[in-house]
Amino acid sequence: MGRGRAKAKQTKVARDLKYSSPQTDFERLQRELSGGSDDMDHSDGVADEWAPDDDWRR
Repeated sequence: MGRGRAKAKQTKVARDLKYSSPQTDFERLQRELSGGSDDMDHSDGVADEWAPDDDWRR
C-alpha cells in the first residue's frame, strides 16, 4: 500500500528522460574521446580515487 505516489513519480521521471532532448556539448565530448585533458587534469597531486588500494592486504 502507499506505492501510488512513488510509482507516479517514477513514471514522470521516466517519461521526462524518454522525451527530453538534453543539450550535448560535442566539443567537450570530442576532447574527452580524443584523450584531451581539459577538465580531467589530475596532475595537481591529488590521489586517484580509482587507484587500487592494496595496503590492507599487506
